[in-house]
Amino acid sequence: MTDHETYMQRCLQLAALGLGTTRPNPSVGCVIVHKNRIIGEGFTSPYGGSHAEVNAIESVVDKSLLKESILYVTLEPCSHHGKTPPCSDLIIEHGIPEVFIGTTDTSSKVAGKGIEKLKESGCRVIKGILEKDCKAHHKRFLTFHDKKRPYIILKWAQSQDGFIAPRTKQQKRPVWITNEYSRQLVHKWRTMEHAILVGTNTVKEDNPFLTSRHWQGQNPIRVVLDQKKSLSEEHDVFNKDSDTLIISEETIDFKNPIAIQICEVLFKHKIQSIIIEGGLKTLQTFINEGLWDETRVFTGDIILNEGIQKPYFSGKLLTEERLMNDSLKTYNNT
Repeated sequence: MTDHETYMQRCLQLAALGLGTTRPNPSVGCVIVHKNRIIGEGFTSPYGGSHAEVNAIESVVDKSLLKESILYVTLEPCSHHGKTPPCSDLIIEHGIPEVFIGTTDTSSKVAGKGIEKLKESGCRVIKGILEKDCKAHHKRFLTFHDKKRPYIILKWAQSQDGFIAPRTKQQKRPVWITNEYSRQLVHKWRTMEHAILVGTNTVKEDNPFLTSRHWQGQNPIRVVLDQKKSLSEEHDVFNKDSDTLIISEETIDFKNPIAIQICEVLFKHKIQSIIIEGGLKTLQTFINEGLWDETRVFTGDIILNEGIQKPYFSGKLLTEERLMNDSLKTYNNT
């Protein structure tokens, strides 16, 4: 790994600290280096606050060193006025001579304009440092702007014999397929994503909260498919813990493919990422329409013998890990 890649890797570590708090802005990481020594670091503040470049520059004690420094950033600096002034202007104002960028910002408000402004000022700009990793980190923001839909994560837990739930529930308490560590990880994921979606039957049978109550962070927006608006407000998805969006036959046409219509509704609501948690019909619908980016599958050590079969899908295995007695496999849609 080159020095440039090492500093960009540090940018990515910083950027991860802001995930789930910066929307609609991306969570960016920034490092400022003077003669092979980091003199400033920053990541994007919660929405309405400062961008990563601003926080990094502000953290530099001796601002005179900026004129001899290199700025590393995971995403192209912005070039427009929003809640805050353009970061590219601030970089130019402080005379930073070199900027290394992980990947280009493809949103219509930036789309290369930040790089162009920096170059016009005489700044040397190099892009594409750890570009694959930077794109992976910014996958939610980039998918939203490039594909006009949220980044879609499918998630389920299955038994050793391939069932995601018993056929009929003989008890009111839920049947847990995974252990408490896996369930806590799911709550951590919820703090990182913009929304979470389930179907009507899941709400009726499990009465889930769909919150991140076992991990500190923001609750996702709850999205419920309820074609006939048959759900009662007594269900826990309607409590005050988070906003809930109902998608019914008044919202989309259930006689036509619905996943693409759901994506259109979510895009209109500016939802950048979503976890699809079930049930089987809902998961399979997104799979069949090819509208998913990532699948996360837990396998517990429980055997159900019968029940609701796991979804059928095909994807490229990215990672596999153990969480005590559970297995977690992550796939992407190729």
